[in-house]
This record gives sequence, C-alpha cells and structure tokens, in this order.
Amino acid sequence: METINFEIVSSNSSVEWTGRKVTGAHNGTIGIKNGNFIFNDGKIKGGNVVIDTTSIKILDVTDPATNTQFAGHLASDDFFSIEKFPTATLDILSVKEISGTTYHLEGNLTIKDITHLVGFEAQVNNDNNTLSLGGKLIIDRTKYDIKFRSGNFFKDLGDTLIYNDFELDFNITAEAVFTGESKN
Repeated sequence: METINFEIVSSNSSVEWTGRKVTGAHNGTIGIKNGNFIFNDGKIKGGNVVIDTTSIKILDVTDPATNTQFAGHLASDDFFSIEKFPTATLDILSVKEISGTTYHLEGNLTIKDITHLVGFEAQVNNDNNTLSLGGKLIIDRTKYDIKFRSGNFFKDLGDTLIYNDFELDFNITAEAVFTGESKN
C-alpha cells in the first residue's frame, strides 16, 4: 500500500466564485493559500485546502472605484469578515469513487469559524506525480452567518435580494512530495 502526499501548487490552482442576485450575478476569484491531498493505492483518500479570503477579487465590476467599494463590502462583517477570518478551510473526511476519475468528496467547510459538512463531485487525475482536481462546490452562505440581503432573514428586498447559494468552481494542481522533500 503506497501512500503519497500531494501538496497544492497555489500558483497553478484557481478558484472562481459566482454569486447571484435577482438582477444578475457577480463573479471573481479567490486564492488558495496551501493544502494537500492524500493518495493511497492510486486513489484519493483525504486532504485539506486552505483558502486565502484576503485574496478575493471581483472580475465583473470594471469601474475601479465601484470595484474597490464592492471588495471592501465583501471583506466586511456583512460577508467574509476577512480581518477576523483571513482563511477558510475544507477538510476532506470521506471519499467515494463514482468512476475511475470521478469522486464524491465530503468534508468540513469552515468559513468565519463556522463549520458545516459539504459534499461535491470532483474529477481527479494523477499523471506523473502531478495531481489535478476540478469540480464545483455550491455553498449556502447563510449557514456561515453571511445573511446580507438574504430572503431568509430580510423581507421586502425586491430586486436587491441576493440568493443564498454561491458557487466555487475549482481547478487545483498538486505535486507529489516524497520523504525528505518539501515543496513550498
């Protein structure tokens, strides 16, 4: 039984977010600080991903002043409270193989020091000690005390309502680290 640790290569990984509201959507990126995946006998068995919430960017708002204002609002206590919580984490607890490269992952997602179990499908490929993992995670923001303009908590929002679910589309690259090696 061979166990291999794959460390995430942040510079070759991406997470794109999409948040929707009645009148449209916003999208952007957020960075991965670090993390790893454990493979045993060629199959993913677990892992951990640390998201750098301070790196959140908005891509669809092109006016610099509006973009800066929006980014400040996402950083505030209405959303991610990044001064208090500069990271969010996903700890993978269980993995079920659906097919050769498709897995259902479940784990604890912690945002703003609040943890809930999440599940999602991911495509996982291991090629020459380089791992690629891609998929989509849909998150109900209200479970993490992000209630701003949620119809669950505020009435008569009309077209200012922001939907509770947001999406994270991720493409992660990780490289095998063998005993005595460390890649940072």
